[in-house]
Formats: sequence, C-alpha cells, structure tokens
Amino acid sequence: MKLILGSGSPRRLELLATLGVVPDDIRPPDIDETPLKAELPRDYCIRVTREKVQAVQADSDDIVLCADTTVALGRRIMGKPENAGEAAQFLWSMSGRRHRVITAVAIRRGDRVWERDVVTQVKMKRLSDVELNGYLATGDWQGKAGGYGIQGPAGAFIPWLQGSYSAVMGLPVAETAALLDAAGWPIWRAS
Repeated sequence: MKLILGSGSPRRLELLATLGVVPDDIRPPDIDETPLKAELPRDYCIRVTREKVQAVQADSDDIVLCADTTVALGRRIMGKPENAGEAAQFLWSMSGRRHRVITAVAIRRGDRVWERDVVTQVKMKRLSDVELNGYLATGDWQGKAGGYGIQGPAGAFIPWLQGSYSAVMGLPVAETAALLDAAGWPIWRAS
C-alpha cells in the first residue's frame, strides 16, 4: 500500500509532514478547473476535489489524497489570478471585508472515497495602496486562490478568522488525519 498525494502544492506537503506523513509519490492530476455556469463556491470546490481524486492513477490498494482550496466572496469564486492586475482586483474586493475559504479533501482507496470540506470565515483588513502594491511586488500572490496565502506576507492582512488555519493554508490537518485513518492509513502507529 502506498500513499499518493494528488497535489503539487508545497504547502500540502508541509501540512502532511506536521502529521508525520510523507507520501510515497506525488502525482498532481491534470483536470479542467473551470467553474460551471452559476456553480456556487462550496459545490465547485467539492466537485473539483472529487474529479482530482478520480483522475490520479493508482493501484487498487493505494491511498490517493487530493484537496482543493477555493476563496469565495459571496457567490463569487476567486481563483488563482492570471496576473498582478487580477490579483489586485481580488485583494481590493476583499479589503476590509469578510470572505470564506473552502477547502475540500478527498481520499480514495480502490472504489471507496472519503470526503470532507471545511469552510473558514476570514477577515481581511482594509488595505492601503502601499500595502497592496508592496504585497503584489513580492510575487507571493502567484498560484494562490484569491491571490494570497495566509502563511506568507499576506498573513499581515488577516486580523481574524473563524475555522481552520491549516485549511486556509490548503489542507485541514484534523480532518485529513481522520480521513486517512478511516481509509486505513494509521497516523498514530508506533514507529
């Protein structure tokens, strides 16, 4: 039995390591992550995660772990910005407001799939031009849903959250540990 991480995210790898879990292989799936017309953010996140976990090639006894993180402002899905201009639009939209970060996790072993999703409420402080432009200059917004990562410089913009910090980073650690255990990957086994 092998554990396969279906993600190229270095943060997910780091978060798994906090549990003492090191995947045997990393196989990021290649799927279309375009939202469906009128698709709500939570439904989108769950669907994409399911598609990811099904797209990873694995033997029947292997365990595949996939996740997706979606930033939502109301009904609007704020994906990974294509450029600094779009990142600025996302950040201005969230400036001084609350938004949701939804992270869905799916684990597959054979034909069985275990799933959880975690919704975290996040407040972003009101940003000044200097803060926004300084942050954009770091390049940290690239490849991040909503244009920011809470574990990087943008953490200075987040005075409050309600929910799971690790889920906002990209993998809810408590829920992931429970899912891995349910799928037969014992987290707390003796070495």
